[in-house]
Amino acid sequence: MESSGRSSENEFDDPVWDTVSPSPGSGPLPSKSDGSRRHSSSASSSSASANRDSSPGSNGRRTRPSVTSIASSLPTVREMHDRRTSSRTTLPVTTQPHISSLSSDETVVSSKKVLTNFEKVVARDPRIEEERICRLSRCQTECLRQRSVYDRLLGWADSSYGRLTNQLLSPFMQSRRRPPLPAKEELVSLAQYYYPARADVKVQVCDFGVGRAERTEITIGQVEEYWQSKPDWVDVRWIHAPLGLGLTHSSVEDIFLHDGEPGREFENGGSPGWPYLETEVLNMRSHKNFQEMRDVYLILSNLTELDEKLDHSSFKNNHNPSLQSDIQWRAGHRAMSAGYWSLVASDMPWQLDEGLAMGIRGPLEGLQPIARHVDPQMLSAHPFYKDSHLVRNVFRCFHRSDGILLTMSSMAGVNFLDKKLSEHLSEPVHAIFDNENASAPGYVFSAFADQGTTTWHRRTVEWFLTYLITEVGVTPHAQRQGFNAPDLPVAYQAVIQDLKRRRHAPWRKNETVKLVRDYLACIDELTTIKLICQRQVELFKGVQQDVRKFETEYNRARRLPDNPNGESMHERVKWALTMVKSRHDSFERLLIDAKESMEALFQLRSIEQNELAIVSDSQNKAILIFTGVTIVFLPLSFFTSYYGMNLSTIVDTPRTEGYFWKVCGSIALFIVVVVSFASFRHHLKHMWRDRWLAKPPSSMV
Repeated sequence: MESSGRSSENEFDDPVWDTVSPSPGSGPLPSKSDGSRRHSSSASSSSASANRDSSPGSNGRRTRPSVTSIASSLPTVREMHDRRTSSRTTLPVTTQPHISSLSSDETVVSSKKVLTNFEKVVARDPRIEEERICRLSRCQTECLRQRSVYDRLLGWADSSYGRLTNQLLSPFMQSRRRPPLPAKEELVSLAQYYYPARADVKVQVCDFGVGRAERTEITIGQVEEYWQSKPDWVDVRWIHAPLGLGLTHSSVEDIFLHDGEPGREFENGGSPGWPYLETEVLNMRSHKNFQEMRDVYLILSNLTELDEKLDHSSFKNNHNPSLQSDIQWRAGHRAMSAGYWSLVASDMPWQLDEGLAMGIRGPLEGLQPIARHVDPQMLSAHPFYKDSHLVRNVFRCFHRSDGILLTMSSMAGVNFLDKKLSEHLSEPVHAIFDNENASAPGYVFSAFADQGTTTWHRRTVEWFLTYLITEVGVTPHAQRQGFNAPDLPVAYQAVIQDLKRRRHAPWRKNETVKLVRDYLACIDELTTIKLICQRQVELFKGVQQDVRKFETEYNRARRLPDNPNGESMHERVKWALTMVKSRHDSFERLLIDAKESMEALFQLRSIEQNELAIVSDSQNKAILIFTGVTIVFLPLSFFTSYYGMNLSTIVDTPRTEGYFWKVCGSIALFIVVVVSFASFRHHLKHMWRDRWLAKPPSSMV
């Protein structure tokens, strides 16, 4: 049959054939393409056509067998139409047409129509939205209660900085008295709110099948049960655990990979010997929440009276057969503590200038020394981002051949930028997954919540992994909500323009130093973001090579797409690569602009200094004359004043000159000491604070 030479692409693009039979002797119906199947309504015409085709001068037409010999094997017109309009499932091996070999430039099974569902905002079900609002309300209530405890803890901790002054003034001033430390139970609850015990960390289990999707919320203490197997209707099971790099992350990863066969290797997207995908993700966190997490960790981790109860709660609700023992073994192997604070330290989001997440292989490398105070970023100088803080988290993916995907990341911030950014930032981090307008992982589930894997180009874990890593890896951006908010490059461009405006402002004392510090902070942020974008470009280039290899293997195995109209892996990676390349180029231009602007500032200030030096030269001459006069007359004034005092001749004053110096000298010394302390009070306060915060907790070293 001629159709045996057709490609998989044409299989789903056949026109609907006309059911009207041609008149006898009219020959075969014209085809849409050379490789499409020809139909004839009579055996005589087919036989005659076959005889004509077999002759030497057959006008190049190939020989076709008679219709009567193969009529039983040909599908009817109605069957072909039903096949095209039905769900796109993989054809049985016996009915699949032959797929011709493709050239090196055609190794990807193309789709005639590229779905753009990643550019649409999924409409919410009112019932689901109402349930989310109720859960959010409960979370807000708990958040307010814990924040009250946090405020009292912060007041107790901050009062220790001026401990000597407070002790001297507390008997006389009520405001100087140190507030009491909250109760032990309240402090334990506060620690577990910001840093849940490892066995109580919420895990999302998302199942996808044909026309169906389900999501279940479990805990780390139950996770091993859910990756052992999946229901028969499920094509892909996705398990997302909000764990950062650390002991728990390492143990969960190792047990998961040990319990099943690994999936297809991403040799180019991964790293040598480690064919799994990972990327660093930028996301927005509330500056206030970020500061609270730092305060809670660094204050409570130094209260040793809480350690016993917190350590006991780490695996109180653990039902996994291997997790706790593996963590304890791993801690001993790495000479680390398996205590509560060592395990939860990985939940701390990283600032742009902290650590280097990509390429980390062990839990020890994921723990970095941290400072308590969080300085505002230059990005927050933009009005839209005034309450936000840009942080970085590593997002790691592990897939198995049984269709189960495990992703882990402590990312709990806002991925999508829109006009409601401040509202999204105010939501508790525990509930951010439910908000698909803010969370990229939450959006991925909602995108397939109604139809499951029906719209997938291929119902495989590799296709879903490619979709997920491209969706998460290109964030944060404002594309999902229709660009109704300034994107990061636009915001940084406005910040640089403001720095340029300040550069041309009239000279003021200490203003140049502050301006240079702002320039350096902006350059540091742009450099880090550019580096992350550069690594993302390298990642997606490697993934692009891997998915081409996958599609080539599918073609050789004659495996047709489950949905030819669906977005293929290659198209998905191409979109993501375009996004990150554009962002990388934008930040590279901004970085060059910021550096050139700072160099221009140095040149401008150098010229100003030369002009001031000319002016100061004339002032120095006047000061020289004034100094000479002072040298002559100041000693004379002192001696005449001193020897001119005569206390004994003052009426009703029996005191001697010694008494005068005792009183006046003491008063003068007291005034000098008070003025000195007042002048250097800020410097002394910082010295006292650094004394208490100089050494970070041992668990973070």
